[in-house]
Amino acid sequence: MLNVGATGGAVWGRSEQQDFRSRVRGTMLGAAVGDALGAPVDAMGLAEIREAYGAEGLVDLGVGYGRRGAVTHLTQLALFTVDGLIRAQVRRDTGAWHPPTDLHRAYLRWAATQRDWGPDERRKEDGWLAREEWLYARRDPARSLIVGFGDEMMGTLDAPKNPGEAGPEAAARSGPFGLLVGWEPQLVAQLAIECAAQTHGHPVGYLSAGAYAVIVHALACGDSLDGAVQRALALLAARPGHETVSQALQHALGAVRQGMPAPGRVEELMGAATADGVLAAAVYCALVGEDVRHGLCLSVNHDGPSGATAALTGGLLGALHGETALPPAWLAELEGRPTILELADDFAMEMTQGPALHGPAGSAPGWLARYPRG
Repeated sequence: MLNVGATGGAVWGRSEQQDFRSRVRGTMLGAAVGDALGAPVDAMGLAEIREAYGAEGLVDLGVGYGRRGAVTHLTQLALFTVDGLIRAQVRRDTGAWHPPTDLHRAYLRWAATQRDWGPDERRKEDGWLAREEWLYARRDPARSLIVGFGDEMMGTLDAPKNPGEAGPEAAARSGPFGLLVGWEPQLVAQLAIECAAQTHGHPVGYLSAGAYAVIVHALACGDSLDGAVQRALALLAARPGHETVSQALQHALGAVRQGMPAPGRVEELMGAATADGVLAAAVYCALVGEDVRHGLCLSVNHDGPSGATAALTGGLLGALHGETALPPAWLAELEGRPTILELADDFAMEMTQGPALHGPAGSAPGWLARYPRG
């Protein structure tokens, strides 16, 4: 898709810009649609899902948090990941460049949405996303997230927050790291891993986040899903403690050849519903789905965490196929869709035209108001 040089410099043609924007939109909308599809049944087992929705299980958006198409904390945090990545690029011009810190600041802005009644218009340094009123809704965030972002202290790989936490929430916010297509894959993995350690200090938790980001990165650069997983496996091999995550991904690839897709196979891959199993289940659903709708439905109809599995699945399918492959009827009812599209397009513009927006040669004041350097 993109001609990326050895130093990470990118040469963008018009068609490449359009393709990239479609994949950015696809990744973000796909993850959000998956999250919304899985939210109403996230705490339900397969038998309960079938009792509530029929023998085929859930095959359409259901009602969650009082409406159809409602998203959870997984989508909220993914949006703040994108916001943090844009802010990191803007701050790069100042010479004070440390992306994990910028991401941590973005996640603290998310944490404020979980405490406050609404945005504080006086805090211009928060940027536009933190002023979106619909984000000020508490959607069952995991305790690891509340604890991880409960104070100003940033978790690191040397001193991670929640060192025993191996859940899938960090992976579910890590798709946007993969959209840094001008970066080398190992740097994408490193950033995703470091940022995951801010809430998920177990190697399974943060390595799964890194693996997911690398898979999205390969897809956004035009690779196949199988090839993208192979790239992630190659990068994981150099990481201490990678064995559990690597084995889960290998099992996902092997399960594709084991007959017709079924909830039992998804549950087998998922295991104890830690990040490695949820990632493996999502990869499997994305690989075997006849189309995006089928893959997403497969990812929610089982006994495990439907929201996280479907969010990961939707991000993969959106990165692979672009936004036009996503079910239009589901997108029409998706909570926050205008915000997601606006943020996605801002990210695509930053990645392709950043120097013109805030480089040394000139800047757009409106852009710096939306994404302050402070």
